[in-house]
Amino acid sequence: MNTVRSLLLACTCLYAAPALAEEAPGSGDIIVTGEVSAGSAATKTDTPAIEVPQPVTVITDEMFEAQGALSVSDTLNYVAGVQANPYGPDSRVDGGFIRGITPLQFRDGMRDVYSYYASIRADPYNFSQVEVVRGPASVLFGAGSLGGIINLASKLPEFTPGGEVAVRYGSFDRKELLADITGPVTGTLAARLVTRLRDADTQTDYVEDDRAMIAPSLTWAPSMDTKLTLLGLYQEDDSGSTSQFLPLVGTLLPNPNGKLPNDLFVGKPGWDRYDGRLLQGTALFEQRVTDKLRLNLKARYIDSDLTYFTHYPDSYSNPTNPYLDPDQRVLGLISSGSLARMEIFTMDHNLQFSFNTGAAVEHTLLAGVDYSWSRVRKEDGYGFEAIDIYDIDYSALSNYGMGLPQPSQPSDDTRQEQLGLYVQDQIRFFDRVSLVLGLRHDDANSSTFGTEAYDLSATTYRAGIIAEVVKGVSPFFSYTESFEPISGRTSAGSPLKPKTGRQFEAGIKLHPGRATLATLTFYHIKENGRAIDDPSFPAGDFKIQVDGVTSKGVEFEASTTLPGDLQILANVSYNEAEIDGTNQQLDNVPKFNTSLWAMKGFALGGDTYLRIGGGVRHSGENTSYGPAFANGIVTPEYTLVDAMAEITWKENWKLAVNATNLLGKEYYSACLARGDCFMGAERNVFATLSYGF
Repeated sequence: MNTVRSLLLACTCLYAAPALAEEAPGSGDIIVTGEVSAGSAATKTDTPAIEVPQPVTVITDEMFEAQGALSVSDTLNYVAGVQANPYGPDSRVDGGFIRGITPLQFRDGMRDVYSYYASIRADPYNFSQVEVVRGPASVLFGAGSLGGIINLASKLPEFTPGGEVAVRYGSFDRKELLADITGPVTGTLAARLVTRLRDADTQTDYVEDDRAMIAPSLTWAPSMDTKLTLLGLYQEDDSGSTSQFLPLVGTLLPNPNGKLPNDLFVGKPGWDRYDGRLLQGTALFEQRVTDKLRLNLKARYIDSDLTYFTHYPDSYSNPTNPYLDPDQRVLGLISSGSLARMEIFTMDHNLQFSFNTGAAVEHTLLAGVDYSWSRVRKEDGYGFEAIDIYDIDYSALSNYGMGLPQPSQPSDDTRQEQLGLYVQDQIRFFDRVSLVLGLRHDDANSSTFGTEAYDLSATTYRAGIIAEVVKGVSPFFSYTESFEPISGRTSAGSPLKPKTGRQFEAGIKLHPGRATLATLTFYHIKENGRAIDDPSFPAGDFKIQVDGVTSKGVEFEASTTLPGDLQILANVSYNEAEIDGTNQQLDNVPKFNTSLWAMKGFALGGDTYLRIGGGVRHSGENTSYGPAFANGIVTPEYTLVDAMAEITWKENWKLAVNATNLLGKEYYSACLARGDCFMGAERNVFATLSYGF
């Protein structure tokens, strides 16, 4: 509790600080200011954060790189209301909870991920910022999570020459080459190239984290009113699963043979893998028809292939004692192989029209249509062996001829299609009050192996108001709805119905100057149609749906830049999320999270500049419930410390050292009542030498 009180006090101090934003000589850009745009994910228009009746966090690439982010999940470590990496560092997918609910991921305003284990993770080096919208966003984005969305904003070509090349080395033999170069080709054509080459191991034995990513882009701007941007992406990952699903008995729960090591690998070296290839093409078109009318067109095609071969212990048949021998050493070992192919086409077209209905009443009207189509195909095979998990004989495990365990068969062929029409009116009164009204209608359908899974429609609404009642003080209130079709069937064989929900939210934004923004918000979410594991089938992937999931809580988020290039971020959030009538928190959703991050710059004389920073993040305990643990199994709380230091000289050269989990805290991110545990991130230190131009 001392840590909690200290962080709350630090948060309170932020608002009392002077609202100055002078830039120290040689320092970087101010990372967060009170009047910056809230990002396109908030309203699909360029709107200052203090005019949006909803909490929105924008994390710039400079900020998440300073915080040592190596994945998209890592960029969320210091965001209020977000539990980043809830199942530990996962080399397969980016994970997180927003207000206790798994968010959907978007890229440049279009949905990016449509299935589990059918693609590889996005690379944060390819994005200029990450935008987090807390609360439902279905009115603008269609099928969307009730907790919120994450939008990744791609780096775009610039007509001003610039860029960097960098080399990196760090923990787990991480070796990287990075480059980001942009500039004009002609007077009307600009180009950009972002690339990463990586050869690395991970904190799990025999699991690599190799990547080759190249993202070329072109912008054609024949006039101030017309812009066409084409984005390409090729990415290839050769990796595995850092999640080894180690049994509860031997990790969180005692085993007479001792605690299993965090880096333990339980698979077949050379066979286990998570290898993928991702190809994307995106087109963004903007046309300013008049000063009041703007046309925006977006489209993307994604093609992805994935090979996912893995092993995991059979901890599920008997979570309290999964061992097959009296000495509690021998476990059943499940081998699982999957070949996946995913294709996605999305587009989002809208018109933005600005007009007045009085001398002091300004409107920004947005009307649009978006469409998405996706197809996911998988072929799976399974096998079963046994191992002494305390002395694994890797040579004795089968490699299945380096292919799928046999017999294998198609396990998924799901097509999803959605068409949405939306309209939004942002009304600004007397340059002090902003009213946001939104309406959307969706038609969605899905089929699995040619059999209809759902064919439905939904209408969702949004309304919110924010007013600067006195200078620098803006209370707000909003009502938002969500609609999320989900594919699959219940254990009874019926199609899963879509999830729906609504949220009421009230709060206040404090912005005493350009360099300070603090947001306090209270929310109440009601969700229907959540798919959960069927307790009648604890060892299988069988689902039932429940109505009446409530998530309610309070969040405080503040950022400021003080004289002398001192930047501070602070967050505190409390969330109660449970299925109505159970009085049990949702599985592995901590009630309490808090964090504090600070950076300070120092001019060392001449053209040399030093910046140091550090942060602390605390996650409360989380609980998982199941037939074997009716009263729940508790994963303890943990507190982690991060740090960074960088020195810039001769204006172009920079050496940065980042450390996450600096103190080497050993912890579990989550332990599930079904029988397995997920390791927390170990200490990770890396140095980056870069040359900018």
